[in-house]
Amino acid sequence: MAVEICVKAATGAPDILGDCPFCQRVTMTLEEKKVEYKQQLINLAAKPQWFLEVNPEGKVPLIKFDDGKWIADSDVIVDILEEKYPNPSLAPPPEVSSVGSKILPTFFKFLMSKDTSDGTEQALLDELKALDEHLKTKGPYVNGADICAVDLNLAPKLYHVDVALGHFKGWAIPQSLTHVHDYKELLYSRESFKKTKAAKEHVIAGWATKVNA
Repeated sequence: MAVEICVKAATGAPDILGDCPFCQRVTMTLEEKKVEYKQQLINLAAKPQWFLEVNPEGKVPLIKFDDGKWIADSDVIVDILEEKYPNPSLAPPPEVSSVGSKILPTFFKFLMSKDTSDGTEQALLDELKALDEHLKTKGPYVNGADICAVDLNLAPKLYHVDVALGHFKGWAIPQSLTHVHDYKELLYSRESFKKTKAAKEHVIAGWATKVNA
């Protein structure tokens, strides 16, 4: 029986894949591990009753294995996938497990900021510079030659940085961060990324409700 996963439907387009980076992290992991899965799109603006019954918090991603239990939280899901499907191994060594972990929160603060001098842009730049430094010595992926779970976590987030900040702020990751740019190219060109990414307009629509609130 195939694994079942519930992911976000696009904002305003419930039949199209939406822009949740946590969902994409899990679907990329399934793709990299060649696990068959069935995907259900959940309209977060009108969550179905059955979905809320098995998952009262109403969050995605949500996954079900052959034991019939639904499991939420992308961190938990990725760990279980590693346990159930150890090949290929995507487990990162502890010393790289937190690389890039502050990129999403700093991106969010900068995206939402209305004040150009509040330090939010610099905070994001500092995180991206730290990633660039790491990749310079350890690349091309976070843990060297082979992709790992940390990369699959970062790929959707960097895509959101590119698309959302490009659209709402006319901002781009500085060209001087060449290792980050090479890294993004590597990630974005993987089959697992191309198959699971939301279209740019749906990333923009997903953030518009927050930015324009």
